[in-house]
Amino acid sequence: MFETYVIKQQKEWGEILTNFEMKNRYIVCDESGAEVFYAGEEGGSFLARMFLRSLRPFTMRITHPNGEVVLVFKRSFRFMFHHMEILSASFEKIGSIDWRFSILTRKYDILDSSGSVCMNIEGPLFHPWTFHIKKQGQEVGKILKKWSGLGKEMFTDADTFALSLEANLEANEKSLLLGAVFLIDFVHFEDNVRRN
Repeated sequence: MFETYVIKQQKEWGEILTNFEMKNRYIVCDESGAEVFYAGEEGGSFLARMFLRSLRPFTMRITHPNGEVVLVFKRSFRFMFHHMEILSASFEKIGSIDWRFSILTRKYDILDSSGSVCMNIEGPLFHPWTFHIKKQGQEVGKILKKWSGLGKEMFTDADTFALSLEANLEANEKSLLLGAVFLIDFVHFEDNVRRN
């Protein structure tokens, strides 16, 4: 049995009209469409967003709709081999995500709190919107970038993702994989408007 979450990036008209990069905001919904989490980028300067764009460091807080913080994602600046820490609301390390070098796939390692690889994510080069999640060699989920429509794809970098996971994964594993969606968005899809 799989659980599916939809992660929708929210864009403001000011960003769409001026192409000035603002702090990213997302809504995370369950299969029924109910909003279960909000995610918001914090910190970072306007200059970092303008000049570093998708490479910029950030902190992102994940909150329940009532405002309670449940997770914190911290990404430091790296030109290559991107890395993001996944922390609990009390800033205890849950794990991290590392982008690994690979020629024919987009590859990420998911590391637990002790730094051991517990899962992998692979995105085939010729299926750029699909990422397969594997645990001990078995597929346990997928991250899919969903088509947002021609206007949205051409004129904004607002993205929508579906995260499908086996329901029996541990809560910490699900938290790590939610973080992976945001890192994948920044690394592979954040500068869509500039590329177009």
